[in-house]
Amino acid sequence: QVQLVESGGGLVQPGGSLRLSCAASGSIFDYFATVWFRQAPGKEQEGIACIADDNSTTYYERDVEGRFTIHRDNTKTMVFLQMSDLKPEDTGIYYCAADPRPFTFQNGCPRHLRYRGQGTPVIVSP
Repeated sequence: QVQLVESGGGLVQPGGSLRLSCAASGSIFDYFATVWFRQAPGKEQEGIACIADDNSTTYYERDVEGRFTIHRDNTKTMVFLQMSDLKPEDTGIYYCAADPRPFTFQNGCPRHLRYRGQGTPVIVSP
């Protein structure tokens, strides 16, 4: 069993930066594909950034590409989402999810993953 816990959310001004962390416990998830989802107020949840199980591939939704970076640490127990140049429309609950299956990102980030955290809120406001 894998438990995922997100942290690092908070209130930030437009143009600011945050780094979200997704910590895994119960198993090493260095071979798990990992996705960061965003649930914006009044909108459907969307996978905005994902990294392959072998770290060979990443994918970003268009509205975050160039501003957000997903990466895995060397110990393979955490995945980060570095967010910069934040905009009010980035406001939402951010979730990480992971799965040991070898997804490809031909159609964007996968939507249905085996393990998921409880989320961390991000508010971008003056």
